[in-house]
Amino acid sequence: MTPLIEMKTLSSRGEWLEARSNYIGGSDASAVIGLNPYKTNLELWQEKTGLVQPEDISDKPYVKYGTQAEMHLRGLFRLDFPEYQVEYIENNLWLNDKYPFAHASLDGWLTDQDGRKGILEIKTTNILQSMQKEKWNHRIPDNYYIQVLHYLMVTEFEFAVLKAQLKFDFGGEILLHTKHYKIERSEVQEDIDYLARKEADFWKCVKSNKKPALLLPEI
Repeated sequence: MTPLIEMKTLSSRGEWLEARSNYIGGSDASAVIGLNPYKTNLELWQEKTGLVQPEDISDKPYVKYGTQAEMHLRGLFRLDFPEYQVEYIENNLWLNDKYPFAHASLDGWLTDQDGRKGILEIKTTNILQSMQKEKWNHRIPDNYYIQVLHYLMVTEFEFAVLKAQLKFDFGGEILLHTKHYKIERSEVQEDIDYLARKEADFWKCVKSNKKPALLLPEI
């Protein structure tokens, strides 16, 4: 049976925030499997069961920077990669009835010259230490990789492109380094299937109010 995949466009950011609280989202996915450096799976469970309210980080400087930069970086992607058709609608919410516990909110979606559909994910990050830069060398940091897998799971698109802007501040002199990573679904299908199983198990814990075993990321 072919799954039903739909994109909803919500009328406001407030409605979007309320709707996404009822699902596992892309930024939640790494916490589910213990790979989120900022939130544990237990803290996520407490949020999804209503025991605690998620912290509102929308006014944090790094969040505001990323939100405002996203439109410009999406425009630059269009210019740099004209082989892709780039689409975006604000407050988008993708759902797949095969995964009723999950949603995806995309920074953009792509169509390549062969008609294949893909995800555009945009990240901005301040590089304050050499260790942070190393996480981006030749690979995507784990929590962002899991986020992309989650989006591929929900949308069932064929590929993803992550555009990362790394920002360095040398005593007031700003250096921007842009990197692009492409992921083919066919190469990561096992990881997608693993994530889907773990998210389904986590959501059973949410629905049954059963506390999951604590998972912590490796330091």
